[in-house]
Amino acid sequence: MGVKDLEDLKKLSMLRSQIDGISVEKIMSTDFPTIDSDSTIANALSVMKESKYQDLPVLENGSYVGVVTYSAILRKKSVSLDAKVKNLIRNIQTATVDLEITKIAEMFISNNCRQIPVLNGKKIIGVVKRNKIIDIVRDIKALKEIKVWEIMTNPVEAVKQHDLMDDALELMIREDIRTLPVVDETDRVVGVVGMKEIIDNNWKKDNKTIGDLAKSSRSQITVESISTTSAKTVEWDSDVAEAVSVMVENGFSTLPVIESNALVGVITEYDVLELISACRERDMLFVQISGLEDDEKDYTDAIYKDIENMVAKVSKIYKPESLNIHVTRYNEAGGNPKYSITARLFINGTGLMMKEVGYDLTKTMSDLIKKLEAAVVDMKESKVSFRNRRKN
Repeated sequence: MGVKDLEDLKKLSMLRSQIDGISVEKIMSTDFPTIDSDSTIANALSVMKESKYQDLPVLENGSYVGVVTYSAILRKKSVSLDAKVKNLIRNIQTATVDLEITKIAEMFISNNCRQIPVLNGKKIIGVVKRNKIIDIVRDIKALKEIKVWEIMTNPVEAVKQHDLMDDALELMIREDIRTLPVVDETDRVVGVVGMKEIIDNNWKKDNKTIGDLAKSSRSQITVESISTTSAKTVEWDSDVAEAVSVMVENGFSTLPVIESNALVGVITEYDVLELISACRERDMLFVQISGLEDDEKDYTDAIYKDIENMVAKVSKIYKPESLNIHVTRYNEAGGNPKYSITARLFINGTGLMMKEVGYDLTKTMSDLIKKLEAAVVDMKESKVSFRNRRKN
């Protein structure tokens, strides 16, 4: 079976029944770190480093109030490490024990997070981690036989082995990604660098601000010196189940995809989550826009109009299932912010990612949506090319 088979409504209904027949209680973790809202950011970083959790549930008087994430901390360069965690709380969707697994998969995509809190009232009773969701694929025949090339992310961001840690960190923050392949001059994968390595090598107790944390020793540390050199890879024509097995068993969120030893893409937990989420029953395109500030939400009517026009055109080629757009801004020190907008369109069983950078929010968003439209047109030829390789 391939991704194309997900368009068969009967097969899709059967798949959804298999996935949602798994209970939340079966896959959620009940042993997880939390942090109090009055704790300092420095303390949160210590907990992250010790526990290997990059997202921490925040409690106030024992009640769940949100999460604090490592990537959100890094964006606030002028904030003191003695500041309270409550100043960086992020609100994400939460689950209950009776929620469908396909819905939780959709939540991960919408919220760009590593775990979803499971609540009973205001009390957090567990967390569902991404790797627990994707592990479902290995037990469902119709999903595990899908090929890696059908859902992998391509093109892919990567860093060279002699780049500085600061280069990797800046790329992660700008693109809102947490793991990068490390390649040599021939595009051969020689390692992987992620937020775990950044945390382990970038945080020092004598840092006073987050800006200090971002600058610490960065001129001396190369990506090569901190990356995981025993990086595993998967061939582009392997089954998704093989990729998921490597990711789950090794705790990887991202797995480089190779063809003839050269990097051609990555398969991530999000790629697999989108595959699972695509099995969810819905009557219309699921659209999620995150990262907009309150004073920028007046632009949403224009943004949705552009999306509507794009969907009308691409639907003649493939039926889109979901569109997730995330807005980040940098150059916060002064002057006009520069926007970096990423979009991921799940269409025809493929996660199609694009980005656009600019100073004008509406123009940048409009240009990005046009790029998505053009990419859908090109995608059909790309898929045919990969299928032909498989046959040869």
